[in-house]
Amino acid sequence: MTAELVRGQNHPVSHSRVEVRVSAGTAVLALASVADEQGRLTGPGALAHPAAPALPGVRVPAGPGDRHTLTVDLDAVAAEVHRIGLLLVLPPGGPLRFGAVPVPHVAVAEAGGAEFAAFALTGLDAETALIALELYRRQGAWKVRAVGQGYADGLAALLRDGGLAAPEAAALAAEALRTAARTGDGDRSPAPLPPLAQEAAPPATPQPPATAPQPPATAPEPPDPVPVSGVPYAGTPGPAPAAAAPADGRPAIDYAHPRRRRTTTEAPEPAPRPAAAPAGPGEPPVPVAGDATGWSMDERLYNQVWGMFEDLARTVAAYRSAVDFADSRLDRELDEALSDPRHRLGGAGGDARETARARRDDLVAQARAVLDRDLAQLTAESEVVEPALPAAYARWDNPVWHGQGTPEEGPLALRLGDLSLPESPGLKIPMLMRLPLERGLWIDNGRTGSEAAMTMDTDRLRRAAMDMAVAHAARLLAVHPAGRISVHVIDAAGAGSAALAPLVRAGVLAGPPAAGAAGVAETLARLTRRVDLVQMALRAGAPEDLPADLDPAEQLLVVHDFPHGFDDRAVTQLRYLADEGPSVGVHLLMVADRDEASAYGPLLDPLWRSLMRLSPVPDHHLADPWVQHAWTFEPDLPPQGSRVLDQALERVAQARRAARQ
Repeated sequence: MTAELVRGQNHPVSHSRVEVRVSAGTAVLALASVADEQGRLTGPGALAHPAAPALPGVRVPAGPGDRHTLTVDLDAVAAEVHRIGLLLVLPPGGPLRFGAVPVPHVAVAEAGGAEFAAFALTGLDAETALIALELYRRQGAWKVRAVGQGYADGLAALLRDGGLAAPEAAALAAEALRTAARTGDGDRSPAPLPPLAQEAAPPATPQPPATAPQPPATAPEPPDPVPVSGVPYAGTPGPAPAAAAPADGRPAIDYAHPRRRRTTTEAPEPAPRPAAAPAGPGEPPVPVAGDATGWSMDERLYNQVWGMFEDLARTVAAYRSAVDFADSRLDRELDEALSDPRHRLGGAGGDARETARARRDDLVAQARAVLDRDLAQLTAESEVVEPALPAAYARWDNPVWHGQGTPEEGPLALRLGDLSLPESPGLKIPMLMRLPLERGLWIDNGRTGSEAAMTMDTDRLRRAAMDMAVAHAARLLAVHPAGRISVHVIDAAGAGSAALAPLVRAGVLAGPPAAGAAGVAETLARLTRRVDLVQMALRAGAPEDLPADLDPAEQLLVVHDFPHGFDDRAVTQLRYLADEGPSVGVHLLMVADRDEASAYGPLLDPLWRSLMRLSPVPDHHLADPWVQHAWTFEPDLPPQGSRVLDQALERVAQARRAARQ
């Protein structure tokens, strides 16, 4: 069965020889890059392209085409290579952007066999070069990850973002495209290849970064590579470059993810990786916080948390599979014992049944021992990682909140709560949501949403849902630089005033909570206008020409008690914001009971599907697409009686006042 991946999702690769199959619907170049553990390209020899189609263990087609097959022998890949990226590039003389061509589709298959992972690169627009997916090592095993990262400035920008110096990236991109133009009219199918282990080219000589050629002093700085689609799982640290300001001095709006920007043409050095203490003979590795790949400690911790999630999912899936096998074998052996007439005599049937049950119990005990070993290792890792998490990833009871200052840049992700499985309810994995949000959030305050909700009083459940929304809004404000997030609230009936008191008291909202039908209409009209104007400006390539009254900050709209106060026009505008808002910095956080909006019938089905549903009480309503576990989600709220949320909002207000002075 083929696993259909989404951006950021990964899948294990169990075959050493694989094929990457590309179906683009138009002529594209299929290239491959190899990188070290930090994701850096070591030089021109790290790219396989039509002029140099073979690297150790990797072979790419010799020219453009609408269908490609790249062959990879993971056993033949150099030891220093930890990432193999599949790149798709529009060739010279072809379409000008991926948004104007059919959706590319890539799949990974065993050599000459069935596909086991696939990824459709949707949502593309102005990109001309893409990192479609990558094969990467983790703890000695290979996995494939769907990336879908695009670059409007083409292959050169992609290579610069991978660590090559600007002149080196430009020359390499020009060579690849020039060769593609020469071969474009010929046969686009790759020639039959000998085994990869025999055809591999000699390893490229690493290029020392200190001696990389520099552009002349009078040459203009090359533009920073700006990804225009997708949410990368790995980025680059450092402050974001200042956006060009309009003539009236207002800050320009920049929607590039801060983790993917560069301030120089050279790749920055990655954050040092923490070293683990050596383990004793026969002992498991000693866990250490930040023991994952990434350019910064925050990114290392983010990747480590998701590695823990994957490990927990995998070990529980193995245990459940073993138990299922033991049960099915027990049923089969019991059927055989009962069907044999000889077992009715002399107690042989009872002995056969006891033997079958003992075999089942022994197998389950072995599987449980392996599970307990893995859970103990993950628990030890969690005990080390949790205290080291930054505020954006940390629980509200983490001491990091008491020393949290004003951040200089936005975080990579945001903690929404905790995830756990029944086999180990005490082991909780942080549920981290990548920023900026690609979809809105819906906190379900209806009693029919889950069994846990049905046991709660309606008023208590609604207050818990609104407290959860306020905690998420406060966390977003606290972990972003002053003025980077503007929060709007619609509370048409005023029923959420008690929960909203911390936000109102601190003065961190963009305005008073909107009440009544008039307030709902005015707030939605203002945000809808913002989405329209920004979209038009971006399509025209003139974001600096936005009106002076347009707030350049990211916008978060908190909606309480939907659909109270909403007419048909307001409902249509809300759907529009949910669909179009995230791409231009307008995000939705709804607190609603779907049953109360049942009068709209199927009209609102697309709205509910577009939002990520969360429960204000512990509930197993989330399922992962890898092994289909039902994960128990538990919201993260400030401790009862603690002032940690108020103190965080007070710091936000102080930082805003200081920024205005």
